Amino acid sequence: MCLDILNTYRDLGLLILRIGIGFMFVLHGYPKITGGPEFWAQIGAATSFVGINFTPVFFGFMAALSEFGGGICLMLGLWFRPACLLMTITMAVAAAMHLGKGDDLVKGASHAVEMGFVFFSLFFIGPGLYSLDEKLKKTFRK
Repeated sequence: MCLDILNTYRDLGLLILRIGIGFMFVLHGYPKITGGPEFWAQIGAATSFVGINFTPVFFGFMAALSEFGGGICLMLGLWFRPACLLMTITMAVAAAMHLGKGDDLVKGASHAVEMGFVFFSLFFIGPGLYSLDEKLKKTFRK
């Protein structure tokens, strides 16, 4: 009985999750997106841990954009699934970097691994009813 009532708030729960995690990734990504090419090269060097050893500035910028822009997309529920996919990839590279540097799962790579699971799960769940994707879907169906 109680679970039936809570199920009616599923989309509200997704909205709260999207806004909370999205906001934190905007905060986390803002210094990266504004850091400039030298900082992007440092961030992009993480791709060497997955065998990509070229254009670190590009990959660093893309990681920063994934976190900052992806956070905005999460909050708005706009281009939600592509954003979740890109953020999953970014977290996989971040986890590989931490583990490649010798950090353990608990202290170093845990945040990236946890968020990777969250984004990968959200990719399948979708943004819920309270999202721009849902609003646009209804608009284009008419």
